Amino acid sequence: MVKDGKGGANTLTGLEFEKKVDLLSLLKTIEGYSVREFSKKTGSEVYFNDKLIARTFKKHDFYRYLKENGVDWKKIISKRLLPDDALLVIESKTLFIIEVKFQQRMGSVDEKLQTGDFKRKQYLKLVQSLGLKVKYVYVLNDWFKNPAYKDVLDYINSVDCYYRFKEIPLAWLGLPL
Repeated sequence: MVKDGKGGANTLTGLEFEKKVDLLSLLKTIEGYSVREFSKKTGSEVYFNDKLIARTFKKHDFYRYLKENGVDWKKIISKRLLPDDALLVIESKTLFIIEVKFQQRMGSVDEKLQTGDFKRKQYLKLVQSLGLKVKYVYVLNDWFKNPAYKDVLDYINSVDCYYRFKEIPLAWLGLPL
């Protein structure tokens, strides 16, 4: 993503968008929810009315979780994938990989949207021995509502991946309201 010659990591509108859809920040604001750091290295636990309902992982935390559970990722896939957010809903045994994509002009994010099927299958390989299902979802800004993205959005759905604009409904994740 490039705006005014700055790379994506320095583009404030992209960071602001990501903050708006940051899962932990959202959950902390909802009545009945609380978030507790599980350990400094393996993510956070999500509670609803003091009952553990989920765990969350960012980037490398996910691989620490795998290691905790006896999964050696190097024996399963050849290169790490680092999720923006990963949410493990305990009751449904579903791991949601949540990728936030913000765009203001044509660029590299366009092609990244076409990789969800491959990445979902890689995550499935990683958690197969743990008996988990995987749902891969993109959180997109309104840029992607442009008709030029119709084929890509249709493709995302056709390969058993998902997309949402700006938010993910708690009910869709299987979390209590």
